[in-house]
Amino acid sequence: MEIHIGNRIAEIELLSKEGNKVQLSIDGKPYDVDIVMAENGICSILHNGKSYNAEIIRSESGKNYKVNTHFSSYSIDIIDTQTKYLSTRKKEEEKQDDKIVSPMPGKIIKIMVNEGDKVNAGDTVLVIEAMKMQSNFKVNSDCIIKEILVKEGDSVNNDQILIRLDLNTTE
Repeated sequence: MEIHIGNRIAEIELLSKEGNKVQLSIDGKPYDVDIVMAENGICSILHNGKSYNAEIIRSESGKNYKVNTHFSSYSIDIIDTQTKYLSTRKKEEEKQDDKIVSPMPGKIIKIMVNEGDKVNAGDTVLVIEAMKMQSNFKVNSDCIIKEILVKEGDSVNNDQILIRLDLNTTE
């Protein structure tokens, strides 16, 4: 997930968790920490033999926090995978053009069309699963399915072209 701390953006990934022992990656660098959540949002973190305490205050939305340490306060925004995915997907839908492109790595779950099919704006053409979440991909204009470049079960990459569309549907 992506975390915004003031002007800094960090990519955080939980690698493993066993009890209080957590291994995570921050911008690709692994960290082993021992984390205990105490009363009233107080968090105790042990890393490399040093102890850190922080007060974590969650906003009503649950994706924004204020973190107070002994010396500083930080506003933190969590941009989880779903939020990032939906934001990227919305941008992708706005600029669909003549192709459908995967906004992030995932797996093709279902393809609902065949090459040559005429589809209408809003029709779902395929389903992708990314980060345990399935999303329907729809066309945003009337078109014909020109070429399907993937098949069900395929793993796809970020920015990979999945389907080419023929937007010229006049007969």
